[in-house]
Amino acid sequence: MIRIYGSPHCPDCVACKAAFDEKGTPYEFIDITGSMPNLKAFLKMRDHLPLFEEVKERGSVGIPAIEKEDGTITLDWEEVLKEYGMTAQPGKACSLDGKGC
Repeated sequence: MIRIYGSPHCPDCVACKAAFDEKGTPYEFIDITGSMPNLKAFLKMRDHLPLFEEVKERGSVGIPAIEKEDGTITLDWEEVLKEYGMTAQPGKACSLDGKGC
């Protein structure tokens, strides 16, 4: 099952979830702002994967982060949606610089 690491306070995460919901594609949403264990699990992943280096340099969080069924992690949620035959409705960027979460 796909896992989406995100926050209900992130417009990109809300848009990502809505697209999955609309098509009925199963996923597990892990709210990193909803519990300390979820936040710690996300930060452990983020701090150890090179994928997040650029995100951290920009001062962004790196959500939504998608863990695909094969275990790979991606930040390109729109591409994951395309892989499942869905189209993305982009959210409003939520970082201070306006370039995403």
